[in-house]
Amino acid sequence: MAASSRALTAHGRAVRAAIHAVVRRIPRGKVATYAQIAELAGFPGGARVAGAAMKTSTPADRLPWQRVVGKRGGLGVIAIHDPVGAAVQRALLTDEGVAISDRGTIALARFGWLPLARRPRARRR
Repeated sequence: MAASSRALTAHGRAVRAAIHAVVRRIPRGKVATYAQIAELAGFPGGARVAGAAMKTSTPADRLPWQRVVGKRGGLGVIAIHDPVGAAVQRALLTDEGVAISDRGTIALARFGWLPLARRPRARRR
């Protein structure tokens, strides 16, 4: 069983690294949802996976964690349940120019990150 738990640990580290790589790409002044991060990292439907990877991050990871938000309908929402953490996230996003309503929602149509799709390579003739 030791080998399988090591494999799981290695898999967990790989998942975490994939999630963190996507989060590092979110530009200043934009936000992305947990579901979007998971999908871009190769885990469609894995919003909770992205959340778990973010929860285990440390300051040494140097992630722009404030740019990852929950989703409710077409709005992003500050998903931190700790009032101090939510206030820090709000302040950091506001400093980046992201408008947040009094209810903690963010207009994804305006501030949501849409990474450029990879352009198909031209075929050689």
